[in-house]
Amino acid sequence: MSPKPLADLPLADRLARQIASGGPISVAHYIAEANQHYYATRDPLGADGDFTTAPEISQMFGELVGLALADVWMRSGRRPEAVYAELGPGRGTLAADALRAMERAALAPKVHLVETSPALRGRQLALLPHAVHHDSIDSLPDTGPLLVVANEFFDALPVRQCIRVGDEWRERVVVSREAEGRFLPVPGYRRIESGLPPLAVEAPEGAILESPIVGAGIAYALAHRIAKQGGAVIIIDYGHEGPALGDTLQAVKGHQFADPFTDPGEVDLTTHVDFTVLGNMARQAGLRVHGPVGQGDYLRQLGIDARADQLARTAPTRAAEIGAARHRLTDEAEMGSLFKAMTWTHPDWADPAGFDRV
Repeated sequence: MSPKPLADLPLADRLARQIASGGPISVAHYIAEANQHYYATRDPLGADGDFTTAPEISQMFGELVGLALADVWMRSGRRPEAVYAELGPGRGTLAADALRAMERAALAPKVHLVETSPALRGRQLALLPHAVHHDSIDSLPDTGPLLVVANEFFDALPVRQCIRVGDEWRERVVVSREAEGRFLPVPGYRRIESGLPPLAVEAPEGAILESPIVGAGIAYALAHRIAKQGGAVIIIDYGHEGPALGDTLQAVKGHQFADPFTDPGEVDLTTHVDFTVLGNMARQAGLRVHGPVGQGDYLRQLGIDARADQLARTAPTRAAEIGAARHRLTDEAEMGSLFKAMTWTHPDWADPAGFDRV
């Protein structure tokens, strides 16, 4: 009997066959294949899914992001033909809350969503029936200022991992599965000669450096769109200011951590975002970069405390729930410190709210 066609096999078997026929694949390739399959085949959000994002925790998150965009738009001259664009908009919850808040500020932008998952596109259109979908930022409108949100978008993009082996750096690759069904990450054979930061010189044996090659490319292209058309970009994600050593690749399934090298395509793979790289991409395009600051500080400066109090007065039976949501979004032990916010603005635009250093 002839073997099944590659397209009919489970993703883990397809990857195993790719490796058997063509040799090891890079960690970046592994992440790309796994997450493409993962997001294309399910709605991963909520209690019944694998993880919960900030917009699903409370309407306050999306409302404040929307008001932050409306505020910088108003103080920058109320430019006409504004476009709201969200990258990786999940179920559309953040966009719906942000647009409702924008409407109160007399801003009604056209809605464009960058999303490749058929499952999530359906959820988004149920909330935002007039939204236009895009496979990438390349087809976003090229006239009018862009008001862009990327919440937990960059963390799901592939990263290149390099590992220290003796006095060399090599790309980390993935080889065939072991007996228990787990793929194995190992150092590749090719030596990396350039493109490493200064801290690589003194790094110890086995140290790992991550390079957000895909995210940097998207950030660079997006920044040039803002430089040409005007606008602002709000990025909120978990991460750090790099460069830094460390393996941040992680997997989540059923709201629990899992092994990233078992069951590819059935778990959510993410890495910590290097905000320094994203900011540098924007600066190269001539944009002004604000942040990053912790998500807790950012939301407090945008007014989450006042908004929570207002919601609690309006719905006193939900006061405890609202307070718990505020705590989860802002407390340093929850999402307040690990998650960070950064905003880019066109050089002719006003400074955005949320970045006053205390």
